[in-house]
Amino acid sequence: MILEVAILNIKDGKTKAFEQDFQKASPFIQNNPGYISHDLKRCMENDHQYILLVKWENLEDHEEGFRKSENYGPWKKLLHHYYDPFPVVEHYEAV
Repeated sequence: MILEVAILNIKDGKTKAFEQDFQKASPFIQNNPGYISHDLKRCMENDHQYILLVKWENLEDHEEGFRKSENYGPWKKLLHHYYDPFPVVEHYEAV
């Protein structure tokens, strides 16, 4: 299992809309091979910042599977315009 981690900084005044669209976008990530779970958390110190944690069976399920799937287009359309700057996505494995 790997953990995808992304810090999401949302444009000013867009957090409520982002949260609503994230709910709409969630099925697009959930319906992919290798997907295990995901969690979105809002930062308590910076209310426009979130952390997205996604568990995948392996790195390829995210990088090759989801990002090249037909589900990625709707996910991207719903969410990517909220980010400023665009997030860095990193992957972690157990040690």
